[in-house]
Amino acid sequence: MEMFSRLEPRAEYLSYELALAARKLVEQVMLVKPGEHVVLTGDTSSDRRVVDATAQAVAAAGAHPVVVWSETMPSASMEPPRPVAGAIADADVWIEFAVSYVMHSNAFRRAMANGCRYTNLTAMDVHMLVATVGRPDFQGVIKLGKALVRLLEQADEVRITSAGGTHITGRNGDRPINLRGKPAEKPGETVMLSGQISWNPLEETQDGVLVFDGALWPPDQLGLLRDPVRCTVEKGVVTKIDGAGQDAEIFRRWMESWDDPNMFRVAHWSLGFNPGVPAPTGRIVEDERVFGCVELGIGTKGAWIGGEPWVSAAHTDGSILGPSIYLDGECVEKDGVYVHPELVEICRELGVAGY
Repeated sequence: MEMFSRLEPRAEYLSYELALAARKLVEQVMLVKPGEHVVLTGDTSSDRRVVDATAQAVAAAGAHPVVVWSETMPSASMEPPRPVAGAIADADVWIEFAVSYVMHSNAFRRAMANGCRYTNLTAMDVHMLVATVGRPDFQGVIKLGKALVRLLEQADEVRITSAGGTHITGRNGDRPINLRGKPAEKPGETVMLSGQISWNPLEETQDGVLVFDGALWPPDQLGLLRDPVRCTVEKGVVTKIDGAGQDAEIFRRWMESWDDPNMFRVAHWSLGFNPGVPAPTGRIVEDERVFGCVELGIGTKGAWIGGEPWVSAAHTDGSILGPSIYLDGECVEKDGVYVHPELVEICRELGVAGY
């Protein structure tokens, strides 16, 4: 299986593939059981074909699909309309397709506290569902993720560099390394699209420079970056945002507009490795999983990540392309290509081009 081209057939020719991908999402990822109440939330910017196909797959699994549509909010992580909050608070499973996602809001936290199993598939469309869920070998991608988790668990110092200018280090200490794209097995569990692991090194050890050169969202004015955005990080806090182009100025002004010091705290480090995402698309769920990328979140930090959680006005994510990763000085990825023998072998099993 090669990494999938973005030059896919038109969506109307993917109806069978869409049905299979929706079934895989419902049965293999969210582990929906007969009789469960499954809430699917979308906003006016969501792809209705994906929501409808997933609702049909829920019904076919013997569960109860409840689809809730709402307006597209001005920004992600805002409190949703009350009917949305009420529906997700009483869900067994919640699949979110809204572009202005609810994750990190108080309504989200209540739903999780009530025990729903949740996945965030913001901006998911037909091509994305087929390429990132339907076609990849789900268990193979999990195998690659578990290998990356083991390597990080065995290391303390993590150093990430890139040709674009990134050079940042952090120490893991006793922080957990989380495999994000896995089956939703536990009540109150958040799972994400497969092909990502996330953690946050000890905040006081995070120092250096991040140069986002793939994608960065929110704010809505960004997405695919036209120019790199450079962030100076000192003890886990972004202390300076600059860059040669307009994107850095847009990002700096948006961050400052919240007037919230927690907005500048690094919330997580992530590695992306979904075989269906060879390059950024401007949709953050895909962009976080570009094969071989590094992605960092800034702003609200959930309790699941490990260490002290905090709440801020919003959360944003940016990606670094072609990174090199060193674990206690050992290079496991060079210029966006995994070089550790175990990782190389799994990539070959997955049929990823170039291995």
